[in-house]
Amino acid sequence: MPEPRRYVLTGAPGAGKTSVIEALRHRGHVTVREAATDLIAERQAQGYAEPWYDHGFVDAVAALQHHRQAGADARQPVQFYDRSPLCALALARHLGRPIGPVLTAEVDRIMRERTYQRVVFLISPLGFIRHTAAR
Repeated sequence: MPEPRRYVLTGAPGAGKTSVIEALRHRGHVTVREAATDLIAERQAQGYAEPWYDHGFVDAVAALQHHRQAGADARQPVQFYDRSPLCALALARHLGRPIGPVLTAEVDRIMRERTYQRVVFLISPLGFIRHTAAR
């Protein structure tokens, strides 16, 4: 069985990536949720107001993204991902954080295995933002 074609959706926070992912899921496509937002919500529930400043946050995002990718149904020929480890790499650079070992290994792996399609869907902002604890 050939590897699935994995497409990444990316864009600014609040652009509508999750809305697009949900629409694709409702149409029967395999989709994988973004990891960072879920980790933020989890850590804020534990009392950390701004978990993205925690030293290991970006590595935790990369680890959860990998776990979710590994759990996606490989029998489905097309999959859509709300962000990717390359987005986590951009986040680390934006925050001025060193690139940790988990993220380094994950970026190396996806480059070596060509995990994602070279075509990336950049979602333009919808014109409004649904406020959440993560943004």
